[in-house]
Amino acid sequence: MEMKIIYEDENVKVFDKPARITIDNFDRPAHRLDKDTSGILLTAKNDDALEFLQKQFQERKVKKHYIALVVGCPSSKNGKIETLIGRSPKDRRKQKVYLLNEPQTNGKRNASTEYKVLKQYEKYTLLEIALKTGRKHQIRCHLAYISCPIVGDKLYGFKNQPCPVGLTRQFLHASFLKIKLPDGKEKEFVSELPKELKEIKNKLKL
Repeated sequence: MEMKIIYEDENVKVFDKPARITIDNFDRPAHRLDKDTSGILLTAKNDDALEFLQKQFQERKVKKHYIALVVGCPSSKNGKIETLIGRSPKDRRKQKVYLLNEPQTNGKRNASTEYKVLKQYEKYTLLEIALKTGRKHQIRCHLAYISCPIVGDKLYGFKNQPCPVGLTRQFLHASFLKIKLPDGKEKEFVSELPKELKEIKNKLKL
């Protein structure tokens, strides 16, 4: 499996994961990236390193940023979405938002997502997303909840929502990761938008 390696030492290997590759293809992934999400994927080379890295994710000490193109425009230039998230009873493939005042039962967990508008287009908005928690499908679920689903997202997108010509997957990219490594050094990793997403973005009407 040939793909770009962003960083490597005796404990970790950081990949620039393309879309359509599942994390099942990697040994000891330290966090989750959906199959059709591209970008930074941190993996461990041994079990001690994996435990060290995963503990930081669990304790919310990791900074993770994503770039997403969404349909429409959020109500504010900067925002924070805080809800509970749990599996949808109507579609087992999906997660569902539950309000914070609902009982925290049946696997519902707190989820917090921050976003910032980077650029406004005619039909779409480019966002930078900061994950404060790491729930399954959190970004996709939260953006659909505020009526701004990710462009190209077939699972969480709305019926008949617009999609740029040529886009064949969801426009979601893991662009930044900051974490302390097992050697004690804090590292920052950056991944640019892949060529396929850049080309889509550059053709959008303002």
